[in-house]
Amino acid sequence: MKNYSVFDILGPIMIGPSSSHTAGAARLGKIASIIAGEHIASVQFVLHGSFAKTYKGHGTDRALVAGILGMDPWDDRLKESISIAEKQGILIEFNFADLGDVHPNTVKFIITKKSGKVVEIIGSSVGGGNILIFEVDGQPLEFTGDYPTIIISHKDIPGMISRVSTILFDENVNIAFMNVYRNSRGLKAAMVFETDSIVPGNVLDKIKCLGDVYNIREISPVKQS
Repeated sequence: MKNYSVFDILGPIMIGPSSSHTAGAARLGKIASIIAGEHIASVQFVLHGSFAKTYKGHGTDRALVAGILGMDPWDDRLKESISIAEKQGILIEFNFADLGDVHPNTVKFIITKKSGKVVEIIGSSVGGGNILIFEVDGQPLEFTGDYPTIIISHKDIPGMISRVSTILFDENVNIAFMNVYRNSRGLKAAMVFETDSIVPGNVLDKIKCLGDVYNIREISPVKQS
């Protein structure tokens, strides 16, 4: 077993010098990978603020790629993540942009699947290894990745919240947090449910069968340690 000094492991259990730039970055990458799903062909990381200024010195680049590969912040392979991604045929690119009035440790993931589908996720590492995802495919929303989460994209019509909540109640799924987001009345909206337990697949199928549901994403919690 390899030994690490206090300079290698600090704060949350992790590899690297900074909880925000390393642990948080790895968690962001892992959640982005879960949202995108399997068969990733390439990832463009658009770095904002402090992430853009210090991404190599703090190992943010390697941490983000490690997360995309499914690694946790404490994974011994994190330091070699970029070369591992290259060996797996995943194209990696880092760019820099002003993403607006957001946390300085913010990154936009532009993930291209082997099918050609593009998935975009924006999130921030807000300190102590904690993160916040606040946009998926152009839809503003918020969740932390600390709880099992389902994101339901649906038509903005009356009764959708009640119909979904009733299914979860009937299946004994306890809702920890719930929010609804929409860009425009009567068009597309998104519900985000953070639950106390993972929602079984048969329950997700019942929600899909409600009608007026465009897609459902299920995200398992990504813990700090």
